[in-house]
Amino acid sequence: VQLQAFGRGSVQAGGSLRLPCVASGIPSDSYAVGWFRQAPGKEREFVAAVTWSGSKAYYAESVKGRFTISRDNAKSTVYLHLDSLKPEDTAVYYCAKRVFDSGRFVRAWDAWGQGTQVTVSS
Repeated sequence: VQLQAFGRGSVQAGGSLRLPCVASGIPSDSYAVGWFRQAPGKEREFVAAVTWSGSKAYYAESVKGRFTISRDNAKSTVYLHLDSLKPEDTAVYYCAKRVFDSGRFVRAWDAWGQGTQVTVSS
C-alpha cells in the first residue's frame, strides 16, 4: 500500500483548500486513512481520519467545524477539505493508514505519504 498526498497551496486567511490523498492498494474496509500535519519547529499532530468504509470520521479539536474528511473508494482517494483557514494551519500535511478493526484503531500509523505544503498568510 502506498499513500500520496497532493494539493499544496498558498492561501490567505479565511480561504479554502482541498488536499487529496491517493491510497492505492487498501485491501479491505478494516483500515482508516488519516491526515497529520507538522509545522516548523513543532511535533507532527493528528488532524483527521476516516475509516475506509466511511462509517466513522475523527477530528482534532483545533480543526473541528473547519476541516472535513471524506473518501471516494472508487478513486482510492481520501480528501481533506480545509475551510476558514488560519495562519496557524500552515504546515506540511501528511496522510497515512492504520488498521481499524472492531471499532478501534490497531497498531501504528504507517505507509506515510511524502507530505504537501499548506501556507496560510494573514
